[in-house]
Amino acid sequence: MATLHARSASATHVGRVREVNEDGVFDRPDLGLWAVADGMGGHGDGDLASGAIIEAMAALSQPTSALEMRREFERQVEAAHRRLHELSAERGGVVGATLVALLRFEAHFACLWCGDSRAYLYRRGELAQLSHDHSRAQDLVDGGVMSPEEARVWRGRNVVTRALGVEGEVELDMVDGPLAPGDRILLCSDGLTGHVQDSEIARALGVRGPEEACAALVALTLERGAEDNVSLIVVAFDEHGL
Repeated sequence: MATLHARSASATHVGRVREVNEDGVFDRPDLGLWAVADGMGGHGDGDLASGAIIEAMAALSQPTSALEMRREFERQVEAAHRRLHELSAERGGVVGATLVALLRFEAHFACLWCGDSRAYLYRRGELAQLSHDHSRAQDLVDGGVMSPEEARVWRGRNVVTRALGVEGEVELDMVDGPLAPGDRILLCSDGLTGHVQDSEIARALGVRGPEEACAALVALTLERGAEDNVSLIVVAFDEHGL
């Protein structure tokens, strides 16, 4: 099996409407860990929420196995969840955030998420959404009440049904599988997907390297008004030396 080398780039921007950037990014190819956290702006203190999650990611160390990596990641997410509950109690309101993360160990990957921040896989010219939104809009699409096109412009599209720091236990969904040479994985907040179509994401990932793809997608989002903060990470997996 080919040895795969990971190259990554990240970008985060406050956008054209918000005054505070409530997103956070964690870009550590040396650990095989990447994450995007999106603080829930409607609840206030979103920057504290995303910051607490990114701080928890930074406590992770180099894993010795894929299982150890996943378990330690989940422990840190649970610690961040508890910290957000503490912040909520201190500040008298919900301090929460969505999270999407990519874990890589050797030639395998796992994407874990909570909320509507997304993960995409670009492989052999095709783009696939790995994550499935935890949102009211997605529930209505799944139930056949509205189309994906209608959901994109529905006024309640930003209402999430799952997030860290909110009541209950941590609930992460996961997809995993083998990596292949040429794979590109994108993690992003909904500030990107609210303005950019999947076909445009595929085009950027297909013809640009990680840094150029990040810059192009942020520029496109800003051109279209960037009503929310926008954050993304692009990870490229290629045979070593390419």
